[in-house]
Amino acid sequence: MVCIVHSFAVSVCPPALQGCVEQQFDSINGGLSVSKNGTFAEEFALNIRSIFSHVEVKLGEANEIDQRERYVGLCGLFVLYFHIFRTVDKKFYKSLLDACKKVPAITLTANVIWYADNFLVQKVPAAAKLIDRKSLLAIKSQRESYLQTKAQSLTKDVQSYYVFVCAWMMKMESILSKEQKSEKFGEDLTNRCNIFVQGFLYACGLSNIIKTTMNLYMSMQKPMTKTSVKALCRLVELLKAIEHTFHRRSMVVADSVSHITQHLQYQALAAIAVAKKRVISDKKYSEQRLDVLSALVLAENTLNGPSTRQRRLVVSLALSVGTQMKTFKDEELLPLQLVMKKLDLISELRERVRAQCDCCFLYWHRAVFPIYLDDVYENAVDASRLHYMFSALWSCVPAMVNARHLESHDVLLKCYDKEIMEVLTEHLLDKLCKEIEKDLRLSVHTHLQLDERNPFKTGMKDLAHFFSLTPIRFFDRFIDIKAYVTHYLDKTFYNLTTVALHDWATYSEMRNLATQRYGLTMTEPHLPSQTLEQGLDVLEIMRNIHVFVSRYLYNLNNQIFVERTSNNKHLNTINIRHIANSIRTHGTGIMSTTVNFTYQFLRKKFYIFSQFMYDEHIKSRLIKDIRYFREVKDQNDQKYPFERAEKFNRGIRKLGLTPDGQSYLDQFRQLISQIGNAMGYVRMIRSGGLHCCSNAIRFVPDLEDIVNFEELVKEEGLSEDTQKAARQLDFVLSDLTRNSAEGTEYFKMLVDVFSPEFRSAKNIHLRNFYIIVPPLTLNFVEHSINCKEKLNKKNKVGAAFTDDGFAMGVAYILKLLDQYQEFDSLHWFQSVREKYMKEKRAVSKQQNVQSNNQDEKLLQTMNLTQKRLDIYLQEFEFLYFSLSSARIFFRADKTAAEESLEKKEKEETSKASSDNLSVSSSTESVMK
Repeated sequence: MVCIVHSFAVSVCPPALQGCVEQQFDSINGGLSVSKNGTFAEEFALNIRSIFSHVEVKLGEANEIDQRERYVGLCGLFVLYFHIFRTVDKKFYKSLLDACKKVPAITLTANVIWYADNFLVQKVPAAAKLIDRKSLLAIKSQRESYLQTKAQSLTKDVQSYYVFVCAWMMKMESILSKEQKSEKFGEDLTNRCNIFVQGFLYACGLSNIIKTTMNLYMSMQKPMTKTSVKALCRLVELLKAIEHTFHRRSMVVADSVSHITQHLQYQALAAIAVAKKRVISDKKYSEQRLDVLSALVLAENTLNGPSTRQRRLVVSLALSVGTQMKTFKDEELLPLQLVMKKLDLISELRERVRAQCDCCFLYWHRAVFPIYLDDVYENAVDASRLHYMFSALWSCVPAMVNARHLESHDVLLKCYDKEIMEVLTEHLLDKLCKEIEKDLRLSVHTHLQLDERNPFKTGMKDLAHFFSLTPIRFFDRFIDIKAYVTHYLDKTFYNLTTVALHDWATYSEMRNLATQRYGLTMTEPHLPSQTLEQGLDVLEIMRNIHVFVSRYLYNLNNQIFVERTSNNKHLNTINIRHIANSIRTHGTGIMSTTVNFTYQFLRKKFYIFSQFMYDEHIKSRLIKDIRYFREVKDQNDQKYPFERAEKFNRGIRKLGLTPDGQSYLDQFRQLISQIGNAMGYVRMIRSGGLHCCSNAIRFVPDLEDIVNFEELVKEEGLSEDTQKAARQLDFVLSDLTRNSAEGTEYFKMLVDVFSPEFRSAKNIHLRNFYIIVPPLTLNFVEHSINCKEKLNKKNKVGAAFTDDGFAMGVAYILKLLDQYQEFDSLHWFQSVREKYMKEKRAVSKQQNVQSNNQDEKLLQTMNLTQKRLDIYLQEFEFLYFSLSSARIFFRADKTAAEESLEKKEKEETSKASSDNLSVSSSTESVMK
């Protein structure tokens, strides 16, 4: 009954306890009446008082073990007593409440906190009326004052427990490492028993302080100061240090426990033998004396065996009878009780230490972890304590595995793992990385005017302590702080060196300093110190491709990029020779890396592209134009009207202009040009790579038959170094042969990666793109003519003679959308040619009429008009040729369905040829 009440004595909705105490104990049919049994009531009350007298003495003391749990069970027994007998001893009830002053709250499990006063008032309402309200309020105020006092004494508790635990750990190591001597075996076992018990007592004290303080803060909704958080985390570390000490010496502890239990059993048997001899020597036998003697004999027999929980329970029950009638003297009984308590503790030492050091309550106090990490970072000397804290955090996992409020506990574990790692990264790892990098930079640049770095003024943190830590185990990973920081520095130094190659020496020095100062083993990046050619480097373009495509213009025929004109007289140009030299310097791997950067750039630009096409103003106009073209195409000889494109241009300008006078269509045209420039750069990278590889392999006589140098070297029996060099030569030749044969189809890759998304149902608004191309070409031609006219002006800002990026962009997007047939159905360039030819004929006709009138001004105007029409027609022709050429790169002469059919036919042909080859081979084998 005591066990049942103790298990369910909780303050929050205890239905099991309620059902236990309120059940019917009296027999209904006139049998035994429990509630009116005075002897039982007296014995019940006597036992409650006896238990309380033993619990109350050590409650809240330093040598407290399980008194809090027993106090909870005792209160449950008192409630049971009240519900059976309906009587209350006011004095004893007040004594139970007074115990709250020693222990204002008790943690039952995790963050579930139990208040004795609330429990007793709720479960024994009749007794609550006997206590004045001031006494109850005094208990609650005592709870607040206890928390306030404990918060102030936490720092002192940390200092005292730190000394106690460290001294205990040294004694533990000292005693367990000594060789046991046979002549002092009993003394050594006693010392080991005492040191084990002392460690367990420290664990109990630490556990009670941590749980009670943290849960009181949460229950009373009081804010914790940073000082209190740091102190409590220190206590958690000490608690885990005790557990780790037992675990580290678990083999020796397990061996010692078996000997200690036998030694304690021997001491208990010796004490019982003295009492039994005293009973036997008394010749006045009675039934009570025989019962006592039988109980002592039972205790002896039970102690002669393994110290299991059942046997110790039998011994406890036997001694409760055997100690009656003054069979033991006072000076004999107390040592026997102490021995039995030690036997209980030592026999369950491992389980009890694990239970006391369990920190699953930290799951409900995860808010303290960031503050703790900040403290660890500031006090780097004690970095090794991170192991203890992560061990405490891991204590939360077994409880989460038993969670039943989710379909799978894996969700809870993943969230917990993710949260802890994010906090660790933010509050320690990233800060450590940035601080190390900052220190290396300032140390290398001491010649510059820097901030004050005098350690006597600004203080100093020796962060090298973090790198001496062994990896921390957490879930399915090892947290290696040294490897994390090393990877960060390697990545940062490499990336920054690729951006600014002239800083290679600085980063090399920082890399060496990191090895000397912090013991970090850095990776050699194998980057060149500089490129040999003038102009932009391929690495610089790759890192800043968004800037490059906006500042440089692509020429399709000459495969060059020309910088946009500005007030500078010198304009940079990028050609295939520059690209080839850069690839030769950095290696062919830079080609695929550049495509990856281009892919990331195109993703961002296509997002803007999609937003523009999804705009209601744009979408509605395009739908109207498509509907209009379908209505008039039969009357207009299947040609898209030029006037409709002009009307679209004027309508877009009415939607608004930017401060520099650009319409939305101007910005859309620039977007497409940048996309086309990016594709042009990819084409140059591919051409430059082929050029570089072909130059590098030009001395190989036959690419189809390259000898294996490693095999030749092995046949000659040359040294291992020579074989290694030959193996490297074979690898280089193989790589160059593969790269120079055909080159990677980067265009096809960039088409295949985007086309499924462009053609998907969710992007149906992009299907209208082909109808906006005519207005775009008008906008582009006007822009191109304007740029070329600026070449002859003094202020050449914005002047340009080429911009084939627009044609590349239009061809690329039409391919992604599989819309070039729809665009061809507009016969747009034929419509433009007919429009301008018609206007030219009209002007020529007017010129013939006016030539007889001899009006020179009118003739000059007509000549200018004729020249303007020629220029516009020529620009449209150039655009048409550029667009036709660009479409060839994307294989835009076939539809997606035709390409699929062609691919299928190739596969079938390949399969058939392989089958024929196998048949031929089998025929030859038969003939042979």
